[in-house]
Amino acid sequence: MPKREKTPEAVTPDVEPVSATDGAISGKGRPTPKRKQAEAANKRPLVPNDRRAAAKASKEKNREARLRQQHALQTGDERYLPPRDKGPQRRYVRDYVDARWNLGEYFLFIAMLSLVGMIVTSAVAPSAATIIVVVLYALVLATILDAVFMWRGLKRKLLAKFDDVPSGTMMYAVTRAFQIRRARLPKPQHKKHGHYPA
Repeated sequence: MPKREKTPEAVTPDVEPVSATDGAISGKGRPTPKRKQAEAANKRPLVPNDRRAAAKASKEKNREARLRQQHALQTGDERYLPPRDKGPQRRYVRDYVDARWNLGEYFLFIAMLSLVGMIVTSAVAPSAATIIVVVLYALVLATILDAVFMWRGLKRKLLAKFDDVPSGTMMYAVTRAFQIRRARLPKPQHKKHGHYPA
């Protein structure tokens, strides 16, 4: 049998190994943490170790937030106002309503006086009590009509300035118009009527 010739060994070219330091260094420069270590770092206790201290800190934080909000309601600081009062449109509505003479802000006083008048005159002069009731109903109707006219004018101005009237704006304006001016929150920015917003 003929002898098999030995196959020549594969000749590999002389290539110098590339060191890790050659070229740009890739990676984040630190070893990747193990899964257990990552999970341990993300774990936070559901119940704090010192419940009394945590409750005290939470109570203090809520108290500070309430104080900031109360101060904002007095000064009109937009950063800490409640969500229902925030935004340039709500501010415009407040300024417009506060600048206007609204029958609604006097309705409570007149209604109380009418009630006292009815109690006093019902036994002495029943006809006078009837007149007071009629006047009171007429005042209610006039107050509603005044609120409608107020809203129509305000809506036109809101559309001209902001091109939009969000839902709930009418109720916000009417509710403020029916409040006593000094009791309104946020407080009116001007002490007297007549300062309409630009």
